[in-house]
Amino acid sequence: MSSCLLLSRRFTPLLFTQILAVFNAAQLAVSLCLLGWDKTASPHWQVETLPWPVLIGLALVVFAVSSWSGLLGDRLDMRRPIRRAKLVELLAMLVAVPALMSESVVGLAAALSFAAAGLAILGPVRAAILPRHLAPTEWLHGNAWLLTGTFLALPGGAASAAVLWQLPGAWRILGLCLALVGIALAGLVTSFKVPSAAPRHRLVEKWHPWRSSRDAWRHVLREKHLRPAMLGLMLFWFFMLCVISLLPALASNLVGPQSGTLYLLFTGGMVGVAVGALLCAVLSAGRLETGLVTLGVLVAGLGCLFLASLEAPATSDVPAPGSARYWLHVVWVGCGLMITGMGAALFAVPLYTLLQTVSREEWRARTLGATQMVCAVSIPLWGGYLALVPLDVQAGARWGLLGLGVLALLLGVGLLVRRPRPVLRLLVFALVHVIYRMRFQGRHHIPVRGAALVVCNHVSFMDALVLGGASPRPLRFLMDQPIYESPWLNWWFRIVGAIPVDSDRRDPGNVRRALNEVSHALRQGEVVMLFPEGRLTPDGEIQRFRRGLDMILARDPVPVVPAGLAGLWGSWTSHCGGRALTKPPRRFRARVALVFGEPLAPRDARSGLIEHRVRDLKAEADDWLSQGKPRIRSG
Repeated sequence: MSSCLLLSRRFTPLLFTQILAVFNAAQLAVSLCLLGWDKTASPHWQVETLPWPVLIGLALVVFAVSSWSGLLGDRLDMRRPIRRAKLVELLAMLVAVPALMSESVVGLAAALSFAAAGLAILGPVRAAILPRHLAPTEWLHGNAWLLTGTFLALPGGAASAAVLWQLPGAWRILGLCLALVGIALAGLVTSFKVPSAAPRHRLVEKWHPWRSSRDAWRHVLREKHLRPAMLGLMLFWFFMLCVISLLPALASNLVGPQSGTLYLLFTGGMVGVAVGALLCAVLSAGRLETGLVTLGVLVAGLGCLFLASLEAPATSDVPAPGSARYWLHVVWVGCGLMITGMGAALFAVPLYTLLQTVSREEWRARTLGATQMVCAVSIPLWGGYLALVPLDVQAGARWGLLGLGVLALLLGVGLLVRRPRPVLRLLVFALVHVIYRMRFQGRHHIPVRGAALVVCNHVSFMDALVLGGASPRPLRFLMDQPIYESPWLNWWFRIVGAIPVDSDRRDPGNVRRALNEVSHALRQGEVVMLFPEGRLTPDGEIQRFRRGLDMILARDPVPVVPAGLAGLWGSWTSHCGGRALTKPPRRFRARVALVFGEPLAPRDARSGLIEHRVRDLKAEADDWLSQGKPRIRSG
């Protein structure tokens, strides 16, 4: 996980602008709920007593403002809509001050609507400005930190409001007013530190509430590859809203209605989301790993099923608050919530990064605005789902969580069956990092989108796994036909998209079929990896490149990314000390270095020049290993 982003002027102001906005909105929302419950003498923290008309109104506000936010982000310097969002937040808190003084529920609801509008303006622009200031290999890290800050700010703001609400008389009003206005001002000041991001494309379109929303929807409908990620994020927010709203009933059944325990469990769930977001960044190592989406939804489903499996103690056997058995119940519920939150974060972070990656730059903010509009639909869906859950019975919350768990597992299994390659790629990445101490450099040289060739020296049978685990994009690779047809591994090679190749002497026409498959992959915008030596090195040195590389480039001129690999010579999968795979493994956790070089333009990509570049990069990787440096700069 790249913690240096937290000290970066490029990112830190944006992160704290988001954290302060969410913290303040949570303070205001909890204040509104507490005031409404006190005025109506309703039980606190129950789904039935939530202000549903206000929640539906907030969904409409977010839906209406999102297209405007996206248009502002694509039309103006992105700092300006961020500052406007903070000014709207400040206005909301100023509206909340007289509402608190007069104990007006309607006034606080109006203030919360303004605060929701500020967050709706901030959301798409915040996500769109991140790729402007971070390298592509940092995008996922940035999204992970933003999600972490968001979900840690929620319990922080809720706790602040709950504590201030306990103050006597006028001190309560004074404390809440100072907290709301003070944090809004701090957020406004922080927003002025966000770096500039001037528009790169001239856009003269003016905002119209319906026309702008319609145009955003039309664009999304044309860009079919955006829809799965947008629907996935809507499901993420629907899932989180359902779990959070079912928590009070679940906690009341399992550990009792103590508000302090409820807040502790809520915080545990939010910490789980934060841990999952940071774990996502660690597992992806700066790459866009869509396999984490499948893994995340499966983990979240298992977490819900675990919570649904917890049985409430009998009425005569309810543990006393503070007893060891009582805290054991709390720990079990907290673990289930943390697992659920971790899975949800593993699901969401790659989807945000995917949208930033595949959306066109001139439409990025509007695309993210349309995504926020889709996510707003999760609020009425949430209300509809809760209407189906029998919360009036003791096990109602468990039935609700059981339904969520089953839906999540069905979605996860469907993703796994439909697209197994990303999950296998993730498992390969984990396996390689367990076996070797990997260090990478220059991964940002692999193009974010479009076709490319990755050319590397060939040291061992693990080379393809190492490169596949290091690449920020999925790789297709050529391999020997006899190995491809291995009865034990053929299923795996077919799933990962390996391209078998053999000599014309063994199979006339095989080379032509392999070249056709490579050409098809490149024309589909994929990245293909090949080892031009055509065989494992017999002595640890790079052998002369064969003519297949020039044949591929003659058919499809694409950028070529050279790479140098060092540290695998001497492993049991290399020819060092005998034929590969015929010796017992002797090295574990060996240091391996992989250096990617700057891509060569198609007009400059010739076999001789590429070979020279690969030799230089291998020498650079060898030097790093021989000097014993603790780390190569990743990128």
